[in-house]
Amino acid sequence: MSLSFYWYPKCGTCRNAKKWLDENQVDYKAIHIVEEPPSASELLSWMETSDLPAKKFFNTSGKKYRELNLKERINDLSQQEMAKILASDGMLIKRPVLTDGEKVTVGFKEDIYESVWK
Repeated sequence: MSLSFYWYPKCGTCRNAKKWLDENQVDYKAIHIVEEPPSASELLSWMETSDLPAKKFFNTSGKKYRELNLKERINDLSQQEMAKILASDGMLIKRPVLTDGEKVTVGFKEDIYESVWK
């Protein structure tokens, strides 16, 4: 199982997730989410695969989210529009994202990592 771990190294939650992966000897490829943001089509695929609402993929506490006034606009956007916006800037994406192409987790909660990735 080849995992892609989209993270931002300065993010404490991402570092905690990486530490968990390393401690549990989970094999993954680390991808800097700002330098190599996922494409809109990848994001759409994740949205469909994850069973999470599309707006869960947004980093709602981020500066860019506030600058774009997305809180006011998000409920009027289609999934395609959300994916396009997310793909435009990795800082808009809630992180970390971990996927094997079939399963996707967004953010880091140890119990979820335990049940999905161990």
